[in-house]
Amino acid sequence: MPGDALTLGDVIRRFGPALLDQRGATVTPAQRAVLSTLGRCHTAALGGHLYRCDHCGAEHPAYNACGNRHCPSCLGHKSAAWLAEREAELLPVPYFHVVFTVPAEVAALALGNKKVVYSILFRAASETLLEVAANPEHLGARIGFLTILHTWTQTLLHHPHIHCIVPGGGISLDGSRWVHSRETFLLPVPVLSRLYRGKFLAYLAEAARAGTLQFAGVTAPLATPSGFAAFLQDQRDKEWVVYAKPPFGSPEQVLKYLARYTHRVAISDRRILGIQDDSVSFRYRDNERGGHRVMTLQGVEFLRRFLLHVLPTGFVRIRYFGLFANRVRADNLDRCRALIEADPRPQASTSALGTPSAPKATQEERSRCPSCGIGQLRCVAILPRARVPDLEAWAPTAWDTS
Repeated sequence: MPGDALTLGDVIRRFGPALLDQRGATVTPAQRAVLSTLGRCHTAALGGHLYRCDHCGAEHPAYNACGNRHCPSCLGHKSAAWLAEREAELLPVPYFHVVFTVPAEVAALALGNKKVVYSILFRAASETLLEVAANPEHLGARIGFLTILHTWTQTLLHHPHIHCIVPGGGISLDGSRWVHSRETFLLPVPVLSRLYRGKFLAYLAEAARAGTLQFAGVTAPLATPSGFAAFLQDQRDKEWVVYAKPPFGSPEQVLKYLARYTHRVAISDRRILGIQDDSVSFRYRDNERGGHRVMTLQGVEFLRRFLLHVLPTGFVRIRYFGLFANRVRADNLDRCRALIEADPRPQASTSALGTPSAPKATQEERSRCPSCGIGQLRCVAILPRARVPDLEAWAPTAWDTS
């Protein structure tokens, strides 16, 4: 299928049954549900609407979306609405991008304990930023920030890390003024790294004592007290990677960044280049050598990697902390703006928010008939859901996605 516009749903419909046949014992109920839902997205299985051209009479079905948060085909409209809300919350100051990662051994433990370890990742990273920023030796201010959990590399391997979008400054500890950070420096990375490592390992040890961690496979040796103690010591001896990227040049750049990073899953449809007999080819960014390259994986292996990134049910992957915590964000944003106005920095302007974006297609253009290019598509019928067998029995040729 190299010539078609492919989706993740196409890959699931093609190789999902084989994955369950070969590796069904390792697929969790949550992962199976994601496969089943995404495989039905934009197909007759979800029903839809039938459109007819008022010029040439051609008929075009439009099938419903699944709306699942792991589906790359369904995230566009959610991202647009979310970004519109965030635009109103941006402050007229530089923004910094700080990333917290974990060593490979901790990532392996996280695979079998996603909810526990990912929660510790959020807690350790957020507390680290808040404490270091409040220290008078550094910024001496109360800050607020947005955090986003990602769990993947460009080749779909497991690499949990948190992106933090942090305004360049905060409210002074006595609440009387806005404290600006330096233009190109927010907080010292070595200090962040060591405090974060200590917090993370302390919370991990606490989870082990409470019996909330599970050990299997490569992490089985950690099930004994001595094994886990040795594991913790090994992690204490390592330098944990925390890095801060250069500050964004304007609030508009913050929005562009958020558009790329927030409502995103391990792979987008546009990166999937082809489905061969038993394999999938996709494009990835090579961070070591630079540029983009193509990787080809067996279809079952491709889906196995994708399923590594299915989140626990109900787990929140975008969170706010400090001044921007949900219950106090609106009041604190008003306070921040008032204090910034009293002590402005001219180079940090929100005028970029008014920069016109590329014009969007009009409703008339979106509903133009793809067959004749002249007439408009009119809805003439509602299509009921088609009956589809269980995932194991799916036959790719039986799907109607046209």
